Amino acid sequence: MKSMASTSEKILDIAQSLIVTGGYNGFSYADISAAIGIRKASIHHHFPTKADLVSALVDRYRRQAEAGLTFLREQASSPAEQLQSYMNYWQTCIRDASLPFCVCAMLASEMQMLPEEVASRVRAHFHGLAGWLASVLQAGVEQGLFRLDKRPEEEAQVLMASLHGAMLSARAFSDPGLFVAIVAPQIARLRSPDC
Repeated sequence: MKSMASTSEKILDIAQSLIVTGGYNGFSYADISAAIGIRKASIHHHFPTKADLVSALVDRYRRQAEAGLTFLREQASSPAEQLQSYMNYWQTCIRDASLPFCVCAMLASEMQMLPEEVASRVRAHFHGLAGWLASVLQAGVEQGLFRLDKRPEEEAQVLMASLHGAMLSARAFSDPGLFVAIVAPQIARLRSPDC
C-alpha cells in the first residue's frame, strides 16, 4: 500500500510542477508518464481523469496551505508578524525558485476552462485564504496594529490580489525583487501610525 501512496504523491508532485509552469491545459498524462517513468495506465489507475488528478492536487495544496497558515499563527503571536511572515514565505519561494507560484493562482487564471469540480476547489482555496487574511487584519485592528480604510474582508481581497499580482509580475519580468516592491507598500499602508 505504501508504494501506491508514494506513486500517487509523485504523480501529484509532477502535476503540480507542470501546472505551475504551463497551466491546466499545458500538460497531459503522457508528460507525467515521461517524468516519472510509469505507464499512462498506471496514472489512470490512481486518477481516472485529469479533473480527478487536479482536484486531488488542489485538495492537497489546500491542506498544506491551511497547515502553513495555522503554523504561522502559532509561531507569531502578533498579527503584524503573521502578515509579514506570510509575505516573507512567498518572497523566499520566488527568490529561491523553490515554489515559484501558487498553484491555485495559476489555475484561477484558467477558471473559465476548468471543470467545475476543479474550479469549485480553487474558489474554496481563495475563500479560505481571504478568511485567514481578514481574521489577521481584524485582530491587528483590535490590537491597534493596523488601520484599515475598508472592512477587513475587503482589505483582505486587496491584499490577496496584490500578493498574487506581485507573483505574476515577478515571474513575468524574471525579477524576484519586484514582489517585495509591490507588496511591501501594501502592508506598510495597513500599519497604524502609532506602531
